[in-house]
Amino acid sequence: MAKKPRNRRGAGPAPASQATAGAPASTAQLTAPSASAKAYYPGQGLGLPEHGPGSVASMPRRLLALLIDWLLSMLVAYWLTHSQFWTIAVFAVEVYVLTATTGFTVGKRIAGIRTIRTSGGLVGFWWALVRTAILLTVVPPLLTDRDLRGLHDRAADTIVVRI
Repeated sequence: MAKKPRNRRGAGPAPASQATAGAPASTAQLTAPSASAKAYYPGQGLGLPEHGPGSVASMPRRLLALLIDWLLSMLVAYWLTHSQFWTIAVFAVEVYVLTATTGFTVGKRIAGIRTIRTSGGLVGFWWALVRTAILLTVVPPLLTDRDLRGLHDRAADTIVVRI
């Protein structure tokens, strides 16, 4: 009976590089992952598509929309009051009213995204108020889950999707 070669520590078989000349080196068979083991994408658990219209909006699109809305709010506040002090109030009103009635803000429309309820409908006045109030605290939108929903979206049961 032949003795099995051992590695340097003396336990187990020798690595392929230390195997004897006549012994075949063991190889691992590489296979593609099965269809059921496909990587998770944002919105999959909510039944949304991975790409295209209806898929979860990316962070760059959301940041672009936020920047546009903020700059527009600054312009409107300065035009109305000759002061930028009121920018946050103008921003809050814009986000609240437009999200409640259409799901879009000006910035979101330009960026090609929209806020909807996870059931697919409009946000509505009550949930838009909840979402906007939490959004204005700044930090909760930065804390996202694997569906890219911030705390304000989870509280209002909403999600931002591509149009």
